[in-house]
Amino acid sequence: MSFKSQPISVGVTQAFSCSYLEHQLEQLLVLQEESINLDLFEQLLAFGFRRSGGTIYKPQCPNCSACLPIRIPATLFTPSKRQKRTLKNNKDIIWKIADKQQEYHYDLYARYINERHQDGPMYPASREQYQHFIDAGWLTPIFVELWNNQELIGVAVTDVMPNSLSAIYSFFSPDEHKRSLGSLLILIQCRLAKLMNKDFVYLGYQIDESRKMNYKRSYLPYQLLTSNGWQQISDE
Repeated sequence: MSFKSQPISVGVTQAFSCSYLEHQLEQLLVLQEESINLDLFEQLLAFGFRRSGGTIYKPQCPNCSACLPIRIPATLFTPSKRQKRTLKNNKDIIWKIADKQQEYHYDLYARYINERHQDGPMYPASREQYQHFIDAGWLTPIFVELWNNQELIGVAVTDVMPNSLSAIYSFFSPDEHKRSLGSLLILIQCRLAKLMNKDFVYLGYQIDESRKMNYKRSYLPYQLLTSNGWQQISDE
């Protein structure tokens, strides 16, 4: 991927309590532009930024560097034995793509947050909060849906760029925890990236010390953004 030079303005937030690691302070670099194009956003992803709604940010914490941007090279990814079992155990699931959000998406999201993440910053779920992290005036995500017969049981909110996909957030039915639907949604996004001839699937930040955020290393090979650039890991 070639990068075009374009000036941007970036600010720094005040330090605040980290959502993932106790006793740590979090601080963010935040893009000050009101609107950007997809090419620039993809460049920013390659430099370790993420988006929440229309806000584009990157951790710049004063005393911690635990957040490592992680992405999967789509053409090289091969499911592990465990991931193959997840795919096999969910052969009855049908996945579809919705090009805009639906009312039934929020209903599932609210159940997921209110039943599974009562200890997190997104609890309790609200429509305002839901729209806040999805909406961006300069980009419309797609929604990868999982259906079991006539029941929606999972959704992955996914950004589509010229050369990559970015997994924004996934939520699924609390009643279906044995199906490993979070893993299934990542596997489907990897499959979708191959079908769309994309180079990467961005998964956000890998945080080894966080139980909620340390699962992403199981998708091999993957790449981590370090001080020496993107480093590929092919075996754990």
